[in-house]
Amino acid sequence: MMALTRRSVVVGAALSAAAGVAGCGQDTRRTGPAGPTPPLAGEPVIPLTDAKQASLTELFDGPNGLRLDIRYATANNFTGRVLYQSARAFLVGVAAQDLGKAIALAGKDGFGLTIFDAYRPWSVTKQLWDATPPAKRSFVANPARGSRHNRGCSVDIGLHRLSDGQLVPMPSAYDEFSDRAYRDFPGGSAQERQNRDRLTYYVESAGFFGIANEWWHFDHRDWAKYPVLDVVFSAL
Repeated sequence: MMALTRRSVVVGAALSAAAGVAGCGQDTRRTGPAGPTPPLAGEPVIPLTDAKQASLTELFDGPNGLRLDIRYATANNFTGRVLYQSARAFLVGVAAQDLGKAIALAGKDGFGLTIFDAYRPWSVTKQLWDATPPAKRSFVANPARGSRHNRGCSVDIGLHRLSDGQLVPMPSAYDEFSDRAYRDFPGGSAQERQNRDRLTYYVESAGFFGIANEWWHFDHRDWAKYPVLDVVFSAL
């Protein structure tokens, strides 16, 4: 098993290791309520800021079907602002390994996984919360509790074709705050719904679970074992 260290490795290594394996407390699985969890009663979370406490594995573009399209490193996100200093992606080691299993499943059908976001520093979660109208805050994590992205245990994913690298259409755009983003939205085309369900199958078969109101968002099953972090990418 991949050690949980700060060294950077290509997820392809995890994919090779996993090739022989068979296939933010409120529950936000597809059958549960939508959106991130509310803050806990009492004191708000205090994120860790020491990079030595951040045991994260970096993800890279690679020939194994993984591609990075880190939206918060550009203005192409719902805030219209650049929030990350660089287009990088990190997960805790076990989540990176399990992502490799999802990549293997998708690859068998001619698809790859596009990563829109993974580990997110707590301070960015606070900026997203502040930028979101109160009526739409079911789509963002409350910084009082912290996000599973802050733990390196959540990943936002799209699906692309290996044949031409193009993202396949989904019922909504990424980070769209509407009913179309819900995992059980009945509208859109039959092809869009099939693409959404295909993505869910690949990722949930590999140790993650989705939330009700964002088809792109997946949490790793072991998220509760890891602390909330506020460490910038350049320190990792």
